[in-house]
Amino acid sequence: MLAVVVLLPSPAASGSDADFQKARENMVRFQIKSRGISNPDVLTALATVPRHLFVPEKYREQAYHDYPLPIGSGQTISQPYIVALMTDLLKLEPSHRVFELGTGSGYQAAVASRLAGAVFTVEIYEQLAESAKKRLESIGYPNVYVKLGDGYFGWEDEAPFDAIIVTAAADHIPPPLIEQLKPGGRLIIPLGSPFSVQQLVLVLKDLEGKVTEEPLIAVRFVPLLGH
Repeated sequence: MLAVVVLLPSPAASGSDADFQKARENMVRFQIKSRGISNPDVLTALATVPRHLFVPEKYREQAYHDYPLPIGSGQTISQPYIVALMTDLLKLEPSHRVFELGTGSGYQAAVASRLAGAVFTVEIYEQLAESAKKRLESIGYPNVYVKLGDGYFGWEDEAPFDAIIVTAAADHIPPPLIEQLKPGGRLIIPLGSPFSVQQLVLVLKDLEGKVTEEPLIAVRFVPLLGH
């Protein structure tokens, strides 16, 4: 079933840094940690990345609630619990190179960058790609690299990747992403109809190159575009 939405008090859009920090702490405590995410590195990343700076200003008072928010171009920023879950499932390490299909606001990439060595993320909408790149640079995420393009084909010049995150719903796993995933790597993707509920699926590639899929929970993501 779909994840339960948890509503917590949030600071006003003009709130202080201390207000937003308190909201982040509450988000991690009540929405993330209480629902089974225990990796301290993931919890620290969610507690430090300023989610309110990754949403349009008019939505900042809702930035730390546990639901998606519009970011323009018909796209959304995923709910914090799903961001935490997808990050946790990848088992990221400081040496890892990560590919993300669908930059959006840049929030998922920012969170992943706190655990991995480098994140390479591709966005199909020019406006989102440009704004995410500027935002990540201005806040200070030098190990996130943003490119405008069709993420279905991955980022061949930077492959292979230890982990891959797909932040849009697809009816199949893009073959180029399987090819660009290292043996021993992990890929997380929402699979199913882009206009209905999907399954979040963990894809594992063993050291011999065999691929297995593990369905996890029901989710709802925007559709994968391009290709």
